[in-house]
Amino acid sequence: MTATTIGIGDFSRATHLTIKTLRHYHRIGLLEPEEIDESTGYRRYGTDQIPQALIISRFRALDMPLDAIREVITAPDLETRNAVITAHLERLETALAHTRSAAESLRGLLTATGPPSARIEQIQIPATAAAAVTATIITDHDTTAWLLGALAELRATLQAQGLQTTGPAGGIFSDELFTEARGEATVFVPCTDRLEPVGRVHPVIVAAAELATIVHLGTHTEIDRSYGALATYVAEHALAIPGPLREYYLTDLASTPDQAEWRTRIGWPIFQTKP
Repeated sequence: MTATTIGIGDFSRATHLTIKTLRHYHRIGLLEPEEIDESTGYRRYGTDQIPQALIISRFRALDMPLDAIREVITAPDLETRNAVITAHLERLETALAHTRSAAESLRGLLTATGPPSARIEQIQIPATAAAAVTATIITDHDTTAWLLGALAELRATLQAQGLQTTGPAGGIFSDELFTEARGEATVFVPCTDRLEPVGRVHPVIVAAAELATIVHLGTHTEIDRSYGALATYVAEHALAIPGPLREYYLTDLASTPDQAEWRTRIGWPIFQTKP
């Protein structure tokens, strides 16, 4: 039995989708009208299309991209359809967790009486032989994922070559990474003997440095607060010199999956005036 058709205006009222939206969905092939008047271009929709329109509305309310909605609607079987929906729900859960983390961080900043109270030290780091991965990265992307991946590759390479680590892993980050959101980053693991280059992993000598340091405890989501405290200290003591910032991963994913237990020493290059 052929479904009853109604004009685009009535279909808009029935589905709470604007005429502009319905026309857009028609253009992209997401929801095509049942009939189109060849002379006027006027669209008519079948009443049996109302449930499909409402489903699209529900998915849009969940911020599902139109391409993904099309995959759901045109899925050849239930398994494929559910896989697309599940993938989107997982993205929503990840975004929700990120939003909650940002909200908690903001509350902490609003209620804090001052910067983190971690001790700031001035130290000297000797030149160190290490295995390293160097790349140009974009900080808008998932920098933490790149960092953890590079560290895992470095440690696997050292293990394969039978080389021992001689200190905590670290990272060296160019100024452009902070000022331009794109720049060079080097992640390294100090090691004994000489590394044979493999893939991205290559041997380096990490230069000696004089640093003002602060140890950040916890996830890197909050690490900017420790950077701010360290920058304030360096500015107040007129110690800063040009040079890339450093991080040393005293406790990281290799030690524990609990990010609350991670400990990261941040280093700001300085010119020391005291022994």
